[in-house]
Formats: sequence, structure tokens, C-alpha cells
Amino acid sequence: MRKTLFIAALLLSGFFLASVGSPSGSIATQKNTTAPVSDTLTWKLLGQIKYIKKPSADYPEGVMYPVVNTALKAKNKKQVVMSGFIIPIDNKNYALSKNVFASCFFCGQAGPETIMGLHFKNTATKLKTDQYVTITGTFRYNDSDVDDWIYHVDNAVITKGN
Repeated sequence: MRKTLFIAALLLSGFFLASVGSPSGSIATQKNTTAPVSDTLTWKLLGQIKYIKKPSADYPEGVMYPVVNTALKAKNKKQVVMSGFIIPIDNKNYALSKNVFASCFFCGQAGPETIMGLHFKNTATKLKTDQYVTITGTFRYNDSDVDDWIYHVDNAVITKGN
């Protein structure tokens, strides 16, 4: 008899704790509706670029100029979010790369569309090679100066990975 009462009491207390531990339908619950911010600019989109050969005074054999697609032109001078690997250019200048330094376009592993120049809002920003970051800033493309990056992010701020 004691065993039966003990089991009945244990079951009742289990049901009681289960009902207290989880909210019922009468109690309003609030869910986190804030979605994580995703990149508004992707390396896939940046890679959708064509080139056209044009004559140049500096390069007699001609130069391949980028032809930027309409989707990227629509993002020009607009706020973007982008993720990638940091490539230090010198003590003050950085680039954002689709690939780590060992596979970046300087090494012949990718094209110039896989890297973009960064101009930070805070000029004292110090970063490490291959640091993966997400940045926010103003997108700008360059289709006329072959001695500069094709893509830039101005007024860049690191929002993740610092």
C-alpha cells in the first residue's frame, strides 16, 4: 500500500512540476522576432562581372576594364553589409577578401572581383591578417581606374568579428 501511495504522489508531483515548468496557453509568451542581419552584398554578386579590353596610353597592349552589372550599379553609394577576410595592404590600408590571404587574388588564386578596398570611418582601426569580419559601409564601384580596386566600401564600420 505504501508503495502505491508513493508512486501516486511521485506521479502527481511530476505532473505538477511539468505544468509549472512550461507556460500554458493562457500565459502570453514573447518570442525574439529580431532576425540576424545578413549580408546585403555577396561575393557571388561581386563575381558576376565582365571585362572589356580598351586601349591605354600606359599599357600599349590594352587593359581589361570591368563592366559592372546593373544589380551592383543599383547598390552604388548605398549602405551595404559585407563579410570577408581582412588583408592588410600597409600600416593604414586594408582590403576585404572573399578568400584568406594564401588564396587571395594577389597569389593568382582568384580575380580582382574577390577583393574590395576598405576606408574605415575610424582611421585608427587595427586588424589582423585573415580576421573574418562583417562590415557596414557605403558601397562604391570603380570601372575607370585600372590602378585601383574595382570595389570599395567607404565609411566602413566593423559590426562583427572585432
